[in-house]
Amino acid sequence: MRNLWIFINRYNAFFLFIIFFTIGIVLTVKNNAYQRSVTLNSTNEVVGQAYEKLNVFKRYMNLGQVNDSLANENAKLYSQLLKMKNIDSAKNITVKDTTTHQQYTYLAARVIKNSITLRNNVITINKGSLDGIKKDMAVISPQKGVVGFIRDVSDHLATIQSLLHKDTKISVTTKKNNALGSLVWGEKNFNYQKAYIKDIPNHFKINLGDTIVTSGFASFPPGIPVGRVSNAGIATGDNFLTIEINLFNDFSTLQYVYVIKDKFAEEQKALESKLPNE
Repeated sequence: MRNLWIFINRYNAFFLFIIFFTIGIVLTVKNNAYQRSVTLNSTNEVVGQAYEKLNVFKRYMNLGQVNDSLANENAKLYSQLLKMKNIDSAKNITVKDTTTHQQYTYLAARVIKNSITLRNNVITINKGSLDGIKKDMAVISPQKGVVGFIRDVSDHLATIQSLLHKDTKISVTTKKNNALGSLVWGEKNFNYQKAYIKDIPNHFKINLGDTIVTSGFASFPPGIPVGRVSNAGIATGDNFLTIEINLFNDFSTLQYVYVIKDKFAEEQKALESKLPNE
């Protein structure tokens, strides 16, 4: 306490100046319209800038919630788009219960773990069996590029066998001439931006830049973009081509995915299980 009084006594002139200067400013602003107007405008500008920066910070803190909401809305829109495609407008018939005619629906999920540097890469998402997720469901990205298949499922989580996995094989086709082949990864190297299409009959003409899409023969709907041809003629020594493609998906930045629910998947699986093994 003694040191405080010594400090005040030593700098009393400075403190008196601050007090009288503040009183002078207050009286000037209070009794002069122009100074009061200028002061209020300056104060409002400073406060406004402070609130603007605070709102930017709040928006940044809420980005995760906003992204989750946008992903769910996009999934709903994709599902509604599929419903519209199932209405045959040429017959001028209104389908009231379009759900019964819809084969595919989308469910948005957030990626909580991912890898791209392993030989067998697996992705974990924040949706599980309680959300309707089942093994072998197809998964795509928000850009509708191929991601992989559901592998294991718990109540609230699920893992995806990524396209970047040695056991992943997806039926694909060239968009321009429907040349059918099998999409695999790591045939020549383990670049997360590239994959390979095997078993394309060599009488098909494949050019650089050709678009590769899903064929619709597996869990994926037909026409889902996969990538573009970057090497059109890898020799295999037989009657089939192997081509290299640049993937549309950037697996290193994957944050959200859409799990595709195929209404007829179990019915198809049960039917095909009755076929004799050759």
